[in-house]
Amino acid sequence: MSITAERKQELMKEFATQPGDTGSPEVQVAILTERIANLTGHFKTHAKDNHSRRGLLKLVSQRRRLLDYVKAKERSRYEALIQRLGIRR
Repeated sequence: MSITAERKQELMKEFATQPGDTGSPEVQVAILTERIANLTGHFKTHAKDNHSRRGLLKLVSQRRRLLDYVKAKERSRYEALIQRLGIRR
């Protein structure tokens, strides 16, 4: 259900705004999106796992807050980010 360290490093490299960037909103949203996708797949086989479902809802709301922050700061960055991640909004 969690992502591997290698995959996390790949996401950091792909979405970093500058070299060595690990905490920008773009990187955080990309990592959260990966975790959300993994949990969504988990629920296809474990439909009654309500404890993990609560964690999924927390991840989705955290991603929503980060996306709202990026949208408030710079609209073009927000639109580029949701386009790259394939998030509908």
